[in-house]
Amino acid sequence: MNANPLLQDWSTPYQLPPFELIRPEHFEPALAALFAEHLAEIDALAALEEAPSFANTAAAFDRSGRRLERAQLLLDNLTASETSAELQEVERRTAPQLAEHNSRIYMHAGFFARLDAVHARRAELGLSEEQDRLLDLIHRNFVRAGAKLQGEDRRRYAEIVSRLAELTTAFGQNVLADEAEYALPLGENDLAGLPPFLLDAARAAAEARGLEGWAITLSRSSIVPFLTFSARRELREAAWRAWTERGEHAERDNRPLAREILALRVEQSRLLGFDTFADYAIANRMAGKPAAVHALLEQVWEPAKARFESEKAMLREEAARLGEPADIQPWDWFYLAEKVRIARYALDDAEIKPYFGLENMVTAMFDVARRLFGLSFAERHDLTLYHPDVRAWEVSRGGKVIGLFLGDNYARQSKRGGAWMHVYRSQARNGGEALPIVVNNNNFAKAGHGQTLLSFDDVRTLFHEFGHGLHGLLSNVEYRLLAGPNSPWDYVELPSQLMENWALVPEVLAKHALHAETGAAIPAELVAKIKAARHFNQGFETVRYTASTLIDLALHQRADADGVDIAAFEAAERERLGVPPAAGMNHRPPHFRHIFTGPEYAAGYYVYMWAEVLEAEAFAAFEEAGDAFDPALADKLYRHIYSAGDAVEQRAAFRAFRGRDPQAAAMLKKRGLQ
Repeated sequence: MNANPLLQDWSTPYQLPPFELIRPEHFEPALAALFAEHLAEIDALAALEEAPSFANTAAAFDRSGRRLERAQLLLDNLTASETSAELQEVERRTAPQLAEHNSRIYMHAGFFARLDAVHARRAELGLSEEQDRLLDLIHRNFVRAGAKLQGEDRRRYAEIVSRLAELTTAFGQNVLADEAEYALPLGENDLAGLPPFLLDAARAAAEARGLEGWAITLSRSSIVPFLTFSARRELREAAWRAWTERGEHAERDNRPLAREILALRVEQSRLLGFDTFADYAIANRMAGKPAAVHALLEQVWEPAKARFESEKAMLREEAARLGEPADIQPWDWFYLAEKVRIARYALDDAEIKPYFGLENMVTAMFDVARRLFGLSFAERHDLTLYHPDVRAWEVSRGGKVIGLFLGDNYARQSKRGGAWMHVYRSQARNGGEALPIVVNNNNFAKAGHGQTLLSFDDVRTLFHEFGHGLHGLLSNVEYRLLAGPNSPWDYVELPSQLMENWALVPEVLAKHALHAETGAAIPAELVAKIKAARHFNQGFETVRYTASTLIDLALHQRADADGVDIAAFEAAERERLGVPPAAGMNHRPPHFRHIFTGPEYAAGYYVYMWAEVLEAEAFAAFEEAGDAFDPALADKLYRHIYSAGDAVEQRAAFRAFRGRDPQAAAMLKKRGLQ
């Protein structure tokens, strides 16, 4: 046991995990030991003879379990970014063990009695706002985890949490397997319409899979360009069906898993006094109630559908001109929309991409962070990381190192799809200074030769995840549980979506959007075209997003505990809502990882639009100032948004930055729906 690196002190730079020493077989014995260690810490806090206080309950709880968290974050990151059959088996076995351990902690009667006593006296304790929020957060988390339940209800709640951990892990692994195994092979006769950047990436994908010729994978940066450019309609249909049917294959069918997850969530919510899981989940977010979410979505849904129909009319005209069928199908939309965009806006994605090399865009986002927040990024080539694609930068502010930033930007078979930010360590000062280690994951198709070129949508994704990364890196709080992205889920997307705006700031583009071959800066007229086309296709994009959101809410507002046939439910809801068949949805339930691989986004896919209201209002402040890098606004942005974590109430924090409460008008205008 002593040789297990997960149980040792790490003498690596920044106490990075010693990746080269860690094996899948290390995790289970280490976690077992760390579960016992953490439980002993809580036992000791419960057994204290001194009267309960903020210091010996809330602050002490925030310090507990650090070594367990270190190991768990490492496992989470590896199973998402560089997994293997052995790690997936570890993940399957340890997910219910972790859930059972958390139940033991959050149902610890002795500790909760002390915590409850302190919480009852919180108004008398003279706490700072951050201390008060920590105490309330921990108490709320205990209550929401079943601390007040007794007898059979208590036992059943723990059982539900354990089973949900098993099911959500299996759901995510099934989607990953479907994505990793699929490849659409292409021969010489299948390449019509495909631009050089996509051919290069498709050849690299084929080589990685031991195939001849070219291959299209289910990475978004592969499948969407293929649907956009391929002139072969039957191949577009095959690729689209593979993309939308993830999680529905007989050998890995997620539909029964989703049914059981939904049933257990209803039961879980009722044990805690809520009618539905949506009521339970949203009570812990800014929105507060499902009705507030519906009130926002109602402002969007009908205008989005109307906009979609006008876009569809344009696409039908283009289809007629090209001799394509007038009955537009989902696998036609991206292709025809690109043709319309070229015709109406003289904007060709193949013309744009050479100006958006990945390396230049990474430099651009670092430059934005320098100008806004005074950050500098120094790459470290001497660190041992978990995959050769990963890069590391030491991040400094005011001459002081504040954290480590890892960039993992390429798709591979051992990595789940999508884009996300995670941490290996959160910032904190309670119990000693802890510098954050933040990782950004993207799934860009790696070029076989030359530099990887990004679509403008890819650039927005890069900046989006960097916004999350900055939220973690700039966190400046005392307590780990309030650090960086540890804030309500419909607020946590504000720093990420806000950062996307700087990807279109003219001076950023003039400096960093340089042609891959000539080195010339992107022409101002091309930037103007990108901006002019921003509203184009927003009906399609908004319908797809909102349809997924409304079905997520509808699934989680069900009050029955018998589960639901999600295929039948999806079809009925799409009919009831009037989802246009040609639009489809961003995510269909069988592969909807956001809502079925954990509780964070369950009944919460709406959070992106909720945060979009906030970010549209926030960036409008810079537009009103006439300077995207206005120093006074940048300072307020740092103090009230990026560094505050959950140490300040979110509405108050936003009001302190913007000077008013947010309204939806700026978001609707930005989407072209007003």
